[in-house]
Amino acid sequence: MKTVQLFTLIIAISFNVAFAQEYAGEKSKLAFARTKVVPIKDTKNGRQYELYIRLPEKYAEKTDVKHPVIYYTDAVWHVEMLSGSTEYILENAILVGISWQKDGDEKLKKEAGAHVSRYRDYSIAKSKKAAHQAKYQFGQASNHLAFIRNDVIRYVERNYRTDPANRTYYGYSLGGGFGGYILLTAPDTFKNYILGSPSKGSTPHLTRLLSSDAQKRKPFPNTNVFISYGKQEKTLGERADKFIALLKNHKSVSLKHITVEGTHSTAFPMTTVRGIYWLSDLLKNK
Repeated sequence: MKTVQLFTLIIAISFNVAFAQEYAGEKSKLAFARTKVVPIKDTKNGRQYELYIRLPEKYAEKTDVKHPVIYYTDAVWHVEMLSGSTEYILENAILVGISWQKDGDEKLKKEAGAHVSRYRDYSIAKSKKAAHQAKYQFGQASNHLAFIRNDVIRYVERNYRTDPANRTYYGYSLGGGFGGYILLTAPDTFKNYILGSPSKGSTPHLTRLLSSDAQKRKPFPNTNVFISYGKQEKTLGERADKFIALLKNHKSVSLKHITVEGTHSTAFPMTTVRGIYWLSDLLKNK
C-alpha cells in the first residue's frame, strides 16, 4: 500500500512540474507560490548567491508557530521536487534552496554550465590534476559550510519564525557528499540529514575522515541521518556502504539506509519522496 501511495505522489508531483515548465516556456520565467528569491552574499569570500525561500501556506496566519527548515543545495535542480513533496507530506516546513554562485566567471559558466561553482563549493578534496584543479578550484567545502553557517542560517533565523532545533539538510549526488562532510565536521549545523546518492568521488573521502583517530574520539550530538542510493549504482553503493558501516558505530546517530530503484539520475525522485516521508515521521514523533 505504501509503495502505491509513493508512486501516486510522484506522478502527481511530476504532473505539476511538467505544467510549471510548460508555463515557464510561455512566460520565460518559472514562478512558485509562496516562494521568493533573496540575494545573499558570502561575506567571507565576497561571492554572490541566491536563496529560494518557500513558506508554508498558513505562515502569515499562524504567527505563534515556529517552523522546521529544510536547507538544500543545487536549488535550481531541486526546487520543484522538494516543493511538491513538502506540499503533500510536510506542509509545515520552510524550504531554503541555496543557489550556485551568481557572479562567477561567465566564460567558465558558459563552457561548463551555470552549476560550475558546485564543483568547488561541494567538493571535499583538491584534484590531483593541476590543470583541472586550477580551472575548477575543487576542495572548498569548508568555505561553503562557513557561508551556510554564518550567512545563510543567520539570515533565515533572523527573518523567519524557525525552529533552530529542527534544521534539516538535503543534498543529492555531490550535494549529498557535501552533506556528509557537514555531518562529520560540524554535525550541530543540522539536526537531520537527507543524503541522496552521495557522489562516488566524495564517499571515499568521507570514509577516511570518519575512520581517522580524531573522528573516532569526536562525539556526535544526537543526529538523524537518511542515506539512499539507486540499486543500479553499483560502485557508488559499495563505497557508500563502507561509510554507512562506520557511521553505525556512532550510537548517537540514528541512521536510516535504503536503496531505491534506478540509476544515479533516476533514483532522485523516489529518494526525495522517501526522505521527506522519513523526515515527516521524525518531526511528528519528536
